[in-house]
Amino acid sequence: MAKVLYITANPKTSERSYGLAVGQAFIEAYRQANPGDEIVHLDLFKSDIPTIDIDVFNGWDKLSHGEQLDGEERRKVERINALTDQFVEADKYVFVSPLWNLSIPPIMKTYIDNICVAGKTFMYTENGPVGLLKGKKAVHIQASGGVYSRGPAREMEFGNRYLTALLRFMGVTDVESIFVEGMDYNPAEADNIKQKAIAEAREKALIFAKDPVRV
Repeated sequence: MAKVLYITANPKTSERSYGLAVGQAFIEAYRQANPGDEIVHLDLFKSDIPTIDIDVFNGWDKLSHGEQLDGEERRKVERINALTDQFVEADKYVFVSPLWNLSIPPIMKTYIDNICVAGKTFMYTENGPVGLLKGKKAVHIQASGGVYSRGPAREMEFGNRYLTALLRFMGVTDVESIFVEGMDYNPAEADNIKQKAIAEAREKALIFAKDPVRV
């Protein structure tokens, strides 16, 4: 049995969000294909995701010197440890996020800062950093009003490219992307764009559920 971590970063509901609607279709298709797998939903907008601030830095520094942490330092450091452990323990990842101002939402960046931890998800070597999350795979579903996965705006897309790069940095080299995009450019076709993305998500969910990791 595999553990799937379903990570969403959108304050809207699936009825109001193209990305979440596609993500929901992906998860439903995956669950039908692999009913025995455990799927854990982490809604970043409804979760405690600590910002890497002075409490965290002080807490890490005290831990390295064997000193006691105060209340906020301990709470934040323990939460970061829990989020990192949860990420490490998962076998597969499904990310859903909108493209905001050409990148991922701030809460997603904060989450990445929580889980990109030396010694847990990557390590430093004499030849440079090496990812520790080998043998895992991920899907990123991204929604945007414009078209950024291809064409002239491709160079301004820093959401999917950033997340894919960070996953590979941590050793997750098998990363698939699903884009639902262009709804604001062509509102008359918005529903068709959504339905095509849902069909793609269902198809790729079956592959994600059954196929081995691509190295």
